[in-house]
Amino acid sequence: MMPAIQISKDVQGWLKARRDVMTGFIRELARIESPSSDREALIEILTWLEEQFTSLGMYTIRVPGKESGGYLYARPKRKFPDQPVQLLIGHCDTVWPLHTLREMPLNETKERLAGPGVYDMKAGIAQVFFALQCLSDLDMQPGVLPVILINSDEEIGSRESTLAIRRLARIADRAFVLEPPLGPEGKLKTARKGLGRFTLTVHGKAAHAGLDPEKGANAIVEMARLVQQLYALNDFDTGTTVNVGLIEGGISPNTVAPLSRVVLDVRVPTGAEGARVEKVIRSLQTEAEGVRLEIEGGFGRPPMDPTARNQQLWS
Repeated sequence: MMPAIQISKDVQGWLKARRDVMTGFIRELARIESPSSDREALIEILTWLEEQFTSLGMYTIRVPGKESGGYLYARPKRKFPDQPVQLLIGHCDTVWPLHTLREMPLNETKERLAGPGVYDMKAGIAQVFFALQCLSDLDMQPGVLPVILINSDEEIGSRESTLAIRRLARIADRAFVLEPPLGPEGKLKTARKGLGRFTLTVHGKAAHAGLDPEKGANAIVEMARLVQQLYALNDFDTGTTVNVGLIEGGISPNTVAPLSRVVLDVRVPTGAEGARVEKVIRSLQTEAEGVRLEIEGGFGRPPMDPTARNQQLWS
C-alpha cells in the first residue's frame, strides 16, 4: 500500500496542475445562472452537470421536479458487495435572479474568483467533480462508494428533494455536504445548532374596556407574562436562544384583547437541550381566569451533535 504522505503529494500535485481547468469549470457553472425560481434555468445547469459526471464514466439519473429543476444522482458504474457508502451532497440553485451577471460580472484575480453563486455553492460542486476525477486519473480506488446528489431547490427549503436526501442518508455510512466552509481557513462543520419554530396563542375574552372590563379576559396581559418565562430560557453560555420575534394581539384600544399570538425562533446546540427546551415550552400554563393557551410547532431542523464518529471522520 502506498504511504499516506506519498498519496497526499500525488493528489496535491494533480490538483495544482489543473488549477486553470478547475477555475474554468467553476466559471462555466457560474455562467449558467440558476435561480431557484426558474425551472428552465435549473434544467439547463443540471443537464450540463449530468454531462460532466457522465464523462467520468459514472452512472447518472436525473429526476425532474414539479416546480424545481429536480435533482441529479450519480455514482460509479462499478460497485462492490457490502461496500460502504460516502454520500456527497450539493445544490446548484442560487438566490440570484436571472441576468445578475450583467450587473455583477465574474471577478477573477490571481487568488480569488467571485461572482453570483460561486461561493454558494458552485465551487463545492467543482470540488466533488475534481476529487472524483483525481481518484480516477491516479488509479486510486476509494474504500467507500461515492454517491452524489445535487438538488436544485436547496435555497427554498429542499421541498422536492428532501425525500431523496433522506433515503440516501439512510443507506450512507457517512455524508459530506459541500456547502461553503467557515471563513477563509476552510473550517469544516461537525456540529450545528437545531432550529425550532413555535407559535403560542392565548385565547381570552373580549369586553368593552370602559363599560365592563371585568367581563373580559385580556390575552395580551397573559401573553406578556408568558413572554418573560420564554425569555428566561435563553442561555448564551451554552448557545441556547429563544427569540420572541413576532407578537400580535388585540382588536382595538378600547377592547379587552381576546387574542394574542407570538412566534418563537429557538436554537439549541444539542438534541438533549432541544428536548429540554421543548418540554418547558409545552408545559407552560396560563394563570389568569378565562384564558387558554394553544401551542403549535416544533423542531424542523434537529441539531447535528458532535459525536465520536463525526470527530473521527473529521480527523
